[in-house]
Amino acid sequence: MLNHVMPNPSPPGAQKIAAILASAGRHVAARQYQAGHEACLEALKLAPDSGEAYLLLGVIAGDHSNHVKAIELLDRAAALLSPRTRPLALAYKARNFTALNRRSESIAAAEAAGELNPTDAQTLDNLGVVFTRAGLHERAAPYYERATAVQGTPGRFYNLGAALQFLGRFEDARAAYSKCIAMAPHHGQAWSSLTQITRATRETNDIPALEAAFAARARDAEDALNLGHALAKTFEDIGDPAQAMAWLDRAKAGRRAKQPYDPAFDDALFEAATRSANVQRGGGFDGAAPIFVVGMPRTGTTLVDRILSSHSAVASAGELTDFTLVMKRLVRTPSPYVLDAATLDAAAGVDPAVIGEAYVQSVRETLGLTGRFVDKMPLNIFVAAHVLRAIPNARVVCLRRHPADTVLANYRQLFSTQFSYYAYAFGLRETAGYYVKFDRLVRHFEARLPPERFRTVNYEDIVTDFEPNVRALLDFCGLPFEQACLDFHENAGPVATASAAQVRQPLYTSALARWKRYRPALDPAIDVLVAAGCMTTDQA
Repeated sequence: MLNHVMPNPSPPGAQKIAAILASAGRHVAARQYQAGHEACLEALKLAPDSGEAYLLLGVIAGDHSNHVKAIELLDRAAALLSPRTRPLALAYKARNFTALNRRSESIAAAEAAGELNPTDAQTLDNLGVVFTRAGLHERAAPYYERATAVQGTPGRFYNLGAALQFLGRFEDARAAYSKCIAMAPHHGQAWSSLTQITRATRETNDIPALEAAFAARARDAEDALNLGHALAKTFEDIGDPAQAMAWLDRAKAGRRAKQPYDPAFDDALFEAATRSANVQRGGGFDGAAPIFVVGMPRTGTTLVDRILSSHSAVASAGELTDFTLVMKRLVRTPSPYVLDAATLDAAAGVDPAVIGEAYVQSVRETLGLTGRFVDKMPLNIFVAAHVLRAIPNARVVCLRRHPADTVLANYRQLFSTQFSYYAYAFGLRETAGYYVKFDRLVRHFEARLPPERFRTVNYEDIVTDFEPNVRALLDFCGLPFEQACLDFHENAGPVATASAAQVRQPLYTSALARWKRYRPALDPAIDVLVAAGCMTTDQA
């Protein structure tokens, strides 16, 4: 990873310093951090201005989540390194800013590295990661392409495949994922991504290879989760939902044991969101009119985003965490979570205009969006009342879907395990319980938030009666009708969600009432929904 970092051969003893730094680089690459740290300190005793040593120390600090210290060390490294090596320090600096959710500074550091025309694979891959996590997928893909051309590794081919998938270049994405798998046959993420964009048949499928990979990686909860989801998707494709559910249960078992779901955290979050509807509205920042598309995942949020962003006056900003980050930075609640009950409660005491203006400025500065835009982070349902208070001209569209289909879709979804807000999806009954809380919150919002600014939209209504519902949606958002909104599948913009393939197809209804095909395996969830009144016994 860092073995190419070598000192400038000027001081006496340069060969000894070079050997020490080479050893340090090998230790850091192998995650032998203590040995790497000691070697860096030894090098600095001999060469106090060794930019290479500071670079490695910065990498060590970042890998230990000490991102502020890492940035300090990497700044010092960048000031000392040659133009050839400086981009690597700047790229690592950008990644640490990303980890701190400081997107504008992350992008600035990445752009500074790019201006130096880096040629090494690690720098290029790092820059791709930074732009990916900023939602700038068109800028990320060329860096991944250059990185794999210089030195292709499984991880770099996977990163390239993901970027190409987001851009709708599915054949190229399949090729990249296949190269990753050829080099690492048990690569769980590559397998799950490849099956997501590839339709299996009984005649043509990868079940033997997937089962072998699962057997080899069953003890690794992360790989087992990915590979089990890939098998579930494959069995669903070939018309065997019972086997699909069985594989989902096996896939999630290890991760559920490693990361038990804590419903108390979500209970508090839903309760705080419910209280937020009672906060008096007035004031706010009226210099923008963003559209927030919210709801539970896999309920049509991406579809609505594509419909709206196909309009000539609207751009898609993707799934942003900016609104909650702004609130967190303003209230400075002590928890490590950006979105939690304490932050929602404390934000009620902040000037709404300050929140609204900071949010809009953050989006405009980092994404370059000057007109109307869609923010389709599903979790923004929790801040819907705060949004309407902070930005009077904003609109919030909340997607609803049949309860059982919503639960099934969330259970089938492979969420990032680094994002703890979706930990409910490791258990079927837990997913149903989460839906019950969501349903109560949305009903409360419908009763308390202004209907001209907060609206629920049913996924089933959109796909079965398309044009009238699109027209109504545009009217709610204050937009004139445009034919392009009906032709949303022709929208060439990137899609960085699980629906990346589906929303590039014309409208389809095959996902309706999918839950019926998954019985009796889905019955434990249906029992929860019926008990809570989300479904009646007759509907079940």
